[in-house]
Amino acid sequence: MLPLLPLALLLSLTTGCQSTYKEESARLRHLWEDGNVEAAAQEASQKAGKHTGSVDSVVWRLEQGATLRASEEYLDSNEAFDQAEVKVDRFENQAPVQIGQTTKATFSNLDTLPYKGYAYDKIMLNTYKALNFLSLGKPEKARIELNRSMQRQEEAVRLNARRIEKAQAAAKREQMNVDRLQDHPRLTSKLKEQNIYPQASQLEAYEDYVNPFTVLLDGLFFMTSATGPSDLERAHQSLERVYGMMNDRQFIKQDLNAVESLMTGKELPEMTYVIFETGLAPIREQIRIDIPFFIITEEVPYVGAAFPKLEFRDRYLSSLRVTHSGKTVETDLVADFDSIIAQDFRNHLPIVISRTLIASAVKAAATYGLQEGAKAAGLPGIVGGLIGAGYQLAVNVADLRTWTTLPKQIQYCRIATPPDRKLVLTAPYDSTLKKTVTIQPGGTVNVVYAKSITPGTPLLVSQFQLK
Repeated sequence: MLPLLPLALLLSLTTGCQSTYKEESARLRHLWEDGNVEAAAQEASQKAGKHTGSVDSVVWRLEQGATLRASEEYLDSNEAFDQAEVKVDRFENQAPVQIGQTTKATFSNLDTLPYKGYAYDKIMLNTYKALNFLSLGKPEKARIELNRSMQRQEEAVRLNARRIEKAQAAAKREQMNVDRLQDHPRLTSKLKEQNIYPQASQLEAYEDYVNPFTVLLDGLFFMTSATGPSDLERAHQSLERVYGMMNDRQFIKQDLNAVESLMTGKELPEMTYVIFETGLAPIREQIRIDIPFFIITEEVPYVGAAFPKLEFRDRYLSSLRVTHSGKTVETDLVADFDSIIAQDFRNHLPIVISRTLIASAVKAAATYGLQEGAKAAGLPGIVGGLIGAGYQLAVNVADLRTWTTLPKQIQYCRIATPPDRKLVLTAPYDSTLKKTVTIQPGGTVNVVYAKSITPGTPLLVSQFQLK
């Protein structure tokens, strides 16, 4: 047993000295929350280059793509998203079991595994690429990305089933009754005490792995770029789907009426959409709890486990007011990323708990081995126990990686394009935020894309045309 001693010391030292993604991304989050998008893009690009080939490569490329997009560097943004997508696709197609990586994660922590992207990451990656291509005036490439983003929503259910199968196989390999541990009253009560489970009753109810904004954009694109009846039918299906999810929102109903008019041979009127990204998506915090591994052995003095928990960020503009031709309308919610991410988190949580319990069981067994090895070497058993406890404290770290530069919400409104092509954008309850926008000439269907990161930061505005 004694050879476990240098192994534990080595693992605790090497793992403990590594910076976590949350630590490394702290400056990026600070710059982003301050609305300094150009500096945030530089920071994300620098870190993405540094982490090329690392287990954090995908998440850094996602951050890079989002921050470059906010800086209107659409080509560079898509290049970053392309690099993320190449790896995401490779992960989806690779062999299901990576023995070396799994073993390392078992003895250290789950953030030593590659970040493969959550379902909402992949869907939004292609959605942002589509928006970038629209801003670059390349609708044919936007069409490809929208097709891919819709496919990703369909694939997410299948991939989740495969993840569950892999987690069950891992539990079987470890000869561990994970279900018994997950259902143990002490563990269950501690997880509930820490509010690790997002409260579904407080969130919008969407279909699993569906981003309503992606579906809306798909509907608007195929409505305005239709090359035949099949495109109009697709537009109608997408808009009808969003309408069903969003509880009778007025603007979506108007879009449904518009595509139905097109299907009868009528023309689209001149109109302008204002799409509004606001706030910050949830981040992940760590909680540590003692778990009941006396089920396995009563000889280990400390057995702890670290789990992720969502932290919702609530500093955001609740809507955007759009004034035109003496009238004012307010943007309406399309997609709540708190809900989208929380649903994915809840779906993935049983797998995270299982993997964490497996890893903690192995570490508990290693600690017990250290105690017995110390006794066999004539040392007090407490020596091995203390070293083992230190090892567990060092390596029991939750995986807190997440795409931090996503918004909290996406909203939109639609208006008849005013004759003078002037809009005034203002924030409720904040008279200091006011931006006058002149709609670009020549378009029948215009899009003004506005973004607010936190209250008090500049309102970022760009434009493109759907028709």
